[in-house]
Amino acid sequence: MIRALLMACLLLLSACASRPPLPAHNPTLSLPLQLHVIREQDGQRQDWLLVILREDGGIRWSMMDPLGIPLARQKLLNGAWQADGLLPPNPQARELFAALLFALTPAAEVSTLYPGTQAMDLTRTLPPRWQITYHSSLAFRVNLPGQNLIYHVTPLEAAR
Repeated sequence: MIRALLMACLLLLSACASRPPLPAHNPTLSLPLQLHVIREQDGQRQDWLLVILREDGGIRWSMMDPLGIPLARQKLLNGAWQADGLLPPNPQARELFAALLFALTPAAEVSTLYPGTQAMDLTRTLPPRWQITYHSSLAFRVNLPGQNLIYHVTPLEAAR
């Protein structure tokens, strides 16, 4: 019985440790945003579209493939992720959304909201989780060290 209880506690602790870090409150973001996300891992590439909106005191994240098929929808409300719609849980999308929240946080707020952040020139790092390399404020690369995983993020151009 004690062995089973210890195992359950270890599983619970490992699940908590694997959650991406989130700020105590939402940073000041200029929303809505429409982003093009390219995921690269082990020579494979995937293109996604991401829409980020402010809604009911939270932030709604909706990711779709290029055909508009929903892949992930989450709402960040009161410092916690909530499922938004009928899509199954997607931990990979939550990790991406949390990394993008870190990347999009204004420089003046990042050290307060993400203690331990390191910044140098055009790079921002939250060890050991994420490394962001900026080309501009909305065009950047997200590197997840240890996973051989990179996301390239650029703003979607408005249709003319």
